Amino acid sequence: MLDLKFIRDNPDVVRRAMRAKMLGESEPKLDQLLMTDEELRIVRRDLEALQAERNASSKLVGEMKRRGENDAALMDRLAAVSDDVKRLEDKARSLQQQLDGLLLEIPNLPHESVPYGESEHDNVVVKEWGSRPEFDFTPVPHWELLDSNGWVLFDAGVTLTGAGFPVFKGTGARLVRGLQAFFLDRATRAGFEEVVPPLVVNAASATATGQLPDKEGQMYEVTGGLYLVPTSEVALTNLHRDEILDDADLPIRYSAYTPCFRREAGSHGANVRGLNRVHQFDKVELVQFCHPDVSYQALEEMTRLSEQLLEELELPYRKLLMCTGDIGFTQAKKYDLEVWSAGQERWLEVSSISNLEAFQATRLKTRFRPGGVGGKGKPEPVHTLNGSALAFPRTIAALIENGQRADGSVVLPAVLEPFVGTTVLA
Repeated sequence: MLDLKFIRDNPDVVRRAMRAKMLGESEPKLDQLLMTDEELRIVRRDLEALQAERNASSKLVGEMKRRGENDAALMDRLAAVSDDVKRLEDKARSLQQQLDGLLLEIPNLPHESVPYGESEHDNVVVKEWGSRPEFDFTPVPHWELLDSNGWVLFDAGVTLTGAGFPVFKGTGARLVRGLQAFFLDRATRAGFEEVVPPLVVNAASATATGQLPDKEGQMYEVTGGLYLVPTSEVALTNLHRDEILDDADLPIRYSAYTPCFRREAGSHGANVRGLNRVHQFDKVELVQFCHPDVSYQALEEMTRLSEQLLEELELPYRKLLMCTGDIGFTQAKKYDLEVWSAGQERWLEVSSISNLEAFQATRLKTRFRPGGVGGKGKPEPVHTLNGSALAFPRTIAALIENGQRADGSVVLPAVLEPFVGTTVLA
């Protein structure tokens, strides 16, 4: 979340950011926050004055009692002031709770380099790599190949759970396992420490990273106030909640493979067929805690790592700089990577890489202390970044469609042979 003092001192900046992110309907929340903040400061001012009077009166009463004296008027005044103190303490507590809730409703500010735009149609293609494959036959979409070869059982997933829960079997399962090993191998080589986190998190963790209250409609809630992870970012970023880090330890980089669970599958039609959009999917996630001075350099480096994965997989891709209207509630800047899908003849998103600046860290209360070991500088929020390296479903879709042959077999890039055991799926 944004720092309260910053909002108080720069309400017009925050208002413009809300409009740029197409969140103008949230402006009344900002107005309410500012009024609640002002009321709370007045209440606290009055409370401090009354507490000072109560303390002074209590001291006088104590001195009088020691002398055997009694002042009925002073005692009555002390009782009245004590009642007022209790009333204002309750009011201050209530206002603080309201303020804390309203702060969660205010989005992050977009970075100055983010282009203005109203929707996904205004995102900017900043790079395109690779050549689209050519065939001497009509390529088919991945769901036909996966189904006909028995590599993914879509109907069985519907029977077991419901739509959006595919079952990978045999060669399909081996491909998933191989991609997991390949992606984690490249992430750890790049300096990201591997973590195996829980697949469920509590509400405090989801709130700290910004999933709540923004994305509760997309999360699977289980018993006891726990949620299935929509991305391992939630668990990884919370590893340092309520901590003060030494700046000498930055950057801290984590990587994790997990299944991810999201409820909303989006629109109907070909755009959500097969593996295009599912409720359970595998992903290798990257998370980084770094010094604010280098977070945008870190964003470019993390994006480049995901790009290199696609280049090693020989998948044509394009890199998009997301506009203000499509950047998301928590992000300051975000890139999307999309691969070319030969069987569908369209681009498929396989990765998003974001800099959240201090937005998450302020919620997390994750700070660093400048000055190295034993430094006495005032703690400051770190900057956090996250990104996909990569999401499996559409990566698999592109590998299957771009590598397909007329007989229904699929040729994989050579880089996967050590991880999958073959370069031909048949």
